[in-house]
Amino acid sequence: MRVFTGLDELAAATGEHLGYSDWLEITQQRVNQFADATDDHQWIHVDVERAARGPFGGTVAHGYLTLSLIPHLAHQVYRVDGLSMGVNYGLNKVRFPSAVPVGSRVRAGLELVEVTRGEQGAQVVTRVTIELEDAQKPACVAETVALLVP
Repeated sequence: MRVFTGLDELAAATGEHLGYSDWLEITQQRVNQFADATDDHQWIHVDVERAARGPFGGTVAHGYLTLSLIPHLAHQVYRVDGLSMGVNYGLNKVRFPSAVPVGSRVRAGLELVEVTRGEQGAQVVTRVTIELEDAQKPACVAETVALLVP
């Protein structure tokens, strides 16, 4: 894990790749819980028998489930000390180039794109690439925006 001592040190790392998270297995239980939490029970996610005959050869994670893992995975990559809080501010762009089969593993790679100082702290844009183990294309690429407050 990369640790920054404050916003100035973080800003100095703009343009750098910050590192990778650990690998995380995507289980059917996690997919089912996400389906229940979001009321998105599309068969490609939750119907194991039907999905086995479907376009992906088995159940796959929701794209938004993959996206929702970013905070957990990013917290393994870096942190900024000396903050009172950090909050999600939004997303600039999100794409899902590859489906995530249940049973596969994902990890996040982070690149610090931009740090913009403001009255409340700093807006931090990070490009997050969710890699799918042994796949040619990533599962998700997103530019996240966080507000970090000293």
